[in-house]
Amino acid sequence: MTSFSRYSASSPNLPSQFDVLVVGSGAAGLYAALCLPNHFRVGLVTKDTLKTGASDWAQGGIAAAIDSSDSPKLHLEDTLKAGAGLCDRAAVEFLVEHAASAIQSLLEMGVAFDCQGNRLAMTLEAAHSRPRVLHAADTTGRAIVGTIAARVLERPNIQVISQGVALSLWIDSQTGQCQGISLLYGGQINWIKAAAVILATGGGGQVFAQTTNPAVSTGDGVALAWRAGAVLRDLEFVQFHPTALTIPGAPRFLISEAVRGEGAHLIDDRGRRFAFDYHPAGELAPRDIVSRAIFSHLQKTASDPAQAHVYLDMRPIEPERIRHRFPNIIKVCQQWGIDVFREPIPVAPAAHYWMGGIATDLMCRTSIARLYAIGETASTGVHGANRLASNSLLECIVFAAQLSQIEVETQPFSEEALSVVTEEGDWEEEIEKIALVRQTLPSLMWQSAGICRSQEVLEAAIAQVNRWRQELANFAIARYILKLSPSDRVILASSSAEQHLRICAETLNLLDIGYLILKSAAFRTESRGGHYRTDYPQTLEDWQVHTSVRGETWQTAPLLNAKESTVGSNK
Repeated sequence: MTSFSRYSASSPNLPSQFDVLVVGSGAAGLYAALCLPNHFRVGLVTKDTLKTGASDWAQGGIAAAIDSSDSPKLHLEDTLKAGAGLCDRAAVEFLVEHAASAIQSLLEMGVAFDCQGNRLAMTLEAAHSRPRVLHAADTTGRAIVGTIAARVLERPNIQVISQGVALSLWIDSQTGQCQGISLLYGGQINWIKAAAVILATGGGGQVFAQTTNPAVSTGDGVALAWRAGAVLRDLEFVQFHPTALTIPGAPRFLISEAVRGEGAHLIDDRGRRFAFDYHPAGELAPRDIVSRAIFSHLQKTASDPAQAHVYLDMRPIEPERIRHRFPNIIKVCQQWGIDVFREPIPVAPAAHYWMGGIATDLMCRTSIARLYAIGETASTGVHGANRLASNSLLECIVFAAQLSQIEVETQPFSEEALSVVTEEGDWEEEIEKIALVRQTLPSLMWQSAGICRSQEVLEAAIAQVNRWRQELANFAIARYILKLSPSDRVILASSSAEQHLRICAETLNLLDIGYLILKSAAFRTESRGGHYRTDYPQTLEDWQVHTSVRGETWQTAPLLNAKESTVGSNK
């Protein structure tokens, strides 16, 4: 039941306007907030609390060619090779050339990277030609995010909005520019104005049944941008990490690639290093190859491949080295009854990183004016069809730093008269159906758009996902996410209503990104990087192009190799 009245003020403790809104609090969002000029009024929206995103979970490290034996050129070549022909060279050049300054900035902030003597320690990871991965034991993401978050909390111009959920982008109907968001926060839905909105919501791993991503990774930024009309790119490319802990009842905890870089062996149930059957580099081949090697080996050797696993054997590594480099992996494995010094770890592939996202240029601009995207939410052109290990944290820092140059027209605060809707939140029957879809969708996506794909299975999944999307869009609860007018403010009369709206919003976002991944995977009739088609197993020269998506239109777009990419009209 709803009732209406007139009201002019915003919710308590929440301004109705900021100069810049940053949505997401991983490494990209936090660093962007810090890089914005101090005189801007910045709102930092996080769905949970600070330090709950995928960046905080990153183990391996951050790649940078800063050793005398290395060079940005070698880092460039490794990245291009891993990207399987789909990297935008200009974006990769920008990334590797700014890596040293990014590391220096983190050091100055106080990030405690591991050292060997008086030099920064670096390890080798798959598909890197040199040891160039800086680390802080096996919790590098936590070290970086923790340090940046502490700095953010010291900044008086940044207001952290915890437990806030962006429901939609606020697009000016006259100019087509982004002018804010609708925000679920504190038992209300408010429209918050901003001169610029930066989406940094991470990836969408929760759309798959097996994922190393945290619960908050529901593809929110990509879904919001798509519904607002932004150009998206390369959504079919999902990186499946080959070595996630696989024990009944345990979360798919990622066993860092650095473990293999330090000398761990990938073995089957007979103790054989089978990965060399599929690639000369064995365990240190690119992630997509190792994941498919495990998948193919289990298809051949396991009675139930869907439930089977292989093993990661850390015993070839010196025990003291294990204790020094991987204390968190030791701890988590111990919690599940595994002694890494005496037995191998059961592992299997899991969805880990989304190479696709909102198309951006080198200044993080999207095709919608005043809307920006960074981190895993963005498609910068750096990762191509398959991200090189430990380039993701680097991308977050390098591209977020670009926002120090952002130009926005700051405006005085203003209040507008709004219609206030009081919502009782009687959606129990709808929520039951939404919860069932939320539970069923990841299994469907894992089976149809996982490591191996085919047209017939993709088309069946698209049809099912579309049925769910249409059903949920007609629910009464969905109007507050898909159809709410900017002239309306909503007050939720029950504590359960806010939680129900959050569940609905995340499920609608997961359905949209599931649909986008499936359609993009069906559109690209070849295999390349993180996209593998059993019915089109070859990599084709004609498909050395981006997949571009706007609304319901899929088309190809050329690689961008000029110094300035031309994503759209955002200026």
